[in-house]
Amino acid sequence: MATDSTGEPSFHPYTHPAAGWGAAKSVTAFLAREGEGIAGPRAVMKMNHENTGFDCPGCAWPDDMKGLHLDICENGIKHVAWEMTHKRVGREFFAAHTVTELSNWSEFELENQGRLTEPMSYDPGTDRYLPISWADAFELAGRSLRELGDPNQAAFYTSGRLGNEATFLYQLLARELGTNNLPDCSNMCHEASGRALQAALGTGKGTVDLEDWEATDALFILGVNAASNAPRMLTSLVEAHKRGAQIVHINPLVEAAARKAIIPHDFLQMATFRATPTSTLNLQPRIGGDMALLRGIAKAVLEQSKSDPKAIDAEFIDRYTFGFDDYRAVCEATSWAEIESRSGVSAADIRKAADIYRVADRSIVSWCLGVTQHEHGVDTVREIVNLLLLRGNLGREGAGPSPVRGHSNVQGNRTCGIDHRPAAAFLDRLAEVCGIYPPREHGLDTVATIEAMAAGRVRVFVGMGGNFAIAAPDTAYTFEALRNCELTIQVSTKLNRSHLVHGRRALILPCLGRTEKDEQRSGVQSTSVEDSMSMVHLSVGMRRPASPHLLSEPAIIAGIAQAALPGSRTPWQDYVADYDRIRDTMAAVLDGFEDFNRRVRLPLGFRIRQPARELVFRTPSGRAEFSAAALPVADRGPGTLTLATMRSHDQWNTTIYSDNDRYRGVQNLRTLVFMNAEDMADRRLREFDEVDITSIARDGSTRTLQRYKVIPYDIPRGCAAGYMPEMNVLCALGDFSTQSNQPIMKNLTVRIERSEP
Repeated sequence: MATDSTGEPSFHPYTHPAAGWGAAKSVTAFLAREGEGIAGPRAVMKMNHENTGFDCPGCAWPDDMKGLHLDICENGIKHVAWEMTHKRVGREFFAAHTVTELSNWSEFELENQGRLTEPMSYDPGTDRYLPISWADAFELAGRSLRELGDPNQAAFYTSGRLGNEATFLYQLLARELGTNNLPDCSNMCHEASGRALQAALGTGKGTVDLEDWEATDALFILGVNAASNAPRMLTSLVEAHKRGAQIVHINPLVEAAARKAIIPHDFLQMATFRATPTSTLNLQPRIGGDMALLRGIAKAVLEQSKSDPKAIDAEFIDRYTFGFDDYRAVCEATSWAEIESRSGVSAADIRKAADIYRVADRSIVSWCLGVTQHEHGVDTVREIVNLLLLRGNLGREGAGPSPVRGHSNVQGNRTCGIDHRPAAAFLDRLAEVCGIYPPREHGLDTVATIEAMAAGRVRVFVGMGGNFAIAAPDTAYTFEALRNCELTIQVSTKLNRSHLVHGRRALILPCLGRTEKDEQRSGVQSTSVEDSMSMVHLSVGMRRPASPHLLSEPAIIAGIAQAALPGSRTPWQDYVADYDRIRDTMAAVLDGFEDFNRRVRLPLGFRIRQPARELVFRTPSGRAEFSAAALPVADRGPGTLTLATMRSHDQWNTTIYSDNDRYRGVQNLRTLVFMNAEDMADRRLREFDEVDITSIARDGSTRTLQRYKVIPYDIPRGCAAGYMPEMNVLCALGDFSTQSNQPIMKNLTVRIERSEP
């Protein structure tokens, strides 16, 4: 069990407001534990400031448009304090511990050792990491890449923490080398959103901004645990409720953010303990039932339009959309009995949501991984767009689609070139501006990269941030695939599982954190990030680096590139000396980044233009396109449940701060599964009984987790849920969406049985 806590596991349903004094108490205890009682609060006062501080390395929720100086949250503060720890992992640590020994440590124990301080190289003779100079590390990386028989034998992975400038250099390195093998965390998270929005609207992003959230009449929030995954959204929900907007939460679990909240920087609320509701209506579809529920809302609106023509926006539909007649026909042909069966929600409750949608003049639909990590994720996001188009909720204030991206710059990574399926126009511009010959064939995504490593077709794996080994699906298979590489390179700030599951040769290259000053020849550098609503702004570190031996991510990328591409005409060191030069090149390559250096220094930065926001649709029809996909089948067979993986509250992605999950009432436990009480009764299970969880893959193979404790929870019958990354082992590599290639982490078929004594 990954833990820093003591005591027996306990469970008490959480009934308090989200955020508020619970968050304040948790943050205070965390800062004290990490020894950041002074530096932590100082850093908080510099986080998310417009162009004068560093961007929170946590979620991608936009900064407050009013320049609010306390635009922070509990998880953001924890994430920053975790990075600023005084603990260090240097050569003495690695001399004292073999990789085999460290492999038995928990995820918490590994990261809790502190910041990496110098480059290290794995020595198979001693099973230890040994110090290596930066020059020798770059030479090893460069030689390994130079000696590949085919550039496609390398893969370049990135997580969402990489800034835009480093992202651009990273993809430039890969493409100058000759490959589009650029898997990223989007392949596991929001790939379905991008493909659906691109097909429907001609853009892979949402169209709304924070000002739209402040103007909307109705918010529909699907598959989002906002209090943990995008806590600053709570402010928008509270403000929406106060001004009378309707808020509908759609999620198999009624999370804390879907009830009530106290915003910590609202001093009156904090002083009076006065919570504000954050919902008008909560609907609990069965896992995977969102599309049927959305179809039901649309069906109800269309039925109403027969007596009230204003229920739909016929003028908008006629002028700006394509495929409406087919969509109306499929809605009419779908019976209410089918909608109820496949969604798990009654027609009466669905009609309540439909009435809210029909009456609202302006509506926003927002969603996260609870919608995308399914076989039918693309169809479900397209159903969201269908619903918005019915009432013309696009291209005007307070309306539109709004995906919630999880990591601080995952959207910027895609914008700046991390894409295994790059557009031809982007490659043309890259070739013209940078003087390289980028490959045109599509590269490998995350699933395909794991398969290629296992088969020996990818021999060098580079991980730029993140914890690929434990974040990916089918843990045992992924481990063996990584071990089959000739060289694995991990660019990281802290020790994690991906350093211990490595190729025959391995490098750990430690980089600066988001909070740290990045000094180059021209002075302190700034980097830029893009939030989930397409705002691009600067981030400037404030702290002395954890070690004098750390390099910035652009410097590491440039060092590898110069060693791998000795004849390159790309001015790698000039780019590192002054990031403005990188931005000048980006301005010439990337649509929407014109005049980049000036615009990014404006207060709050700038917003990338979204043609669909202006009702310009780059689709085959030149219009916004309805989809008429069939509803997915809901029945999984007798004795099985549908399981979704999720994060606990005291966790950020694969970083685990403790074994507590305050908002779900759990303490001192992560190896658990939440179940409906009636499903437990069917299996004669009681709270904290030990169970074995066995997943059943498409190919019939099985994977089992043993002796997990079962907890009764308010979740629909036939459904279960538990924590990633521990449960990633249950998702077979072949269990990915045929629509998006995303692993279906929230749509697993499982059997749950009492563990043998």
